[in-house]
Amino acid sequence: MITIESLKEYGADVKGGLSRCANNEALYLRLVKTVIDELASDILGDALRADDYDKAFEAAHKLKGGLSNLGLTPVAEPVSALTEQLRNRTPVDWQALYGDIVNETKKLSALAE
Repeated sequence: MITIESLKEYGADVKGGLSRCANNEALYLRLVKTVIDELASDILGDALRADDYDKAFEAAHKLKGGLSNLGLTPVAEPVSALTEQLRNRTPVDWQALYGDIVNETKKLSALAE
């Protein structure tokens, strides 16, 4: 079960994320679960593997906003870097950053179990 404490241990900027949710812990935790589900759907990975850079950029950009606003920094940083690489919607070497995203997603998802 995700808790404020487990998110702090993960490295999240819980204070910043909570402030964007009017310090409403229940709302914050619900939004964190929502973004974990979005990561798990792997729309980004599917688009990257299909060389669909428009869809990959859109997915990365959406994730970047949600993750950053919630202060989920460990996964937000590689998503943000990948978003910038995809901004021109041209082929990029995405494997390393995507690997970082997958690893951080696993860590974050483990908190929800």
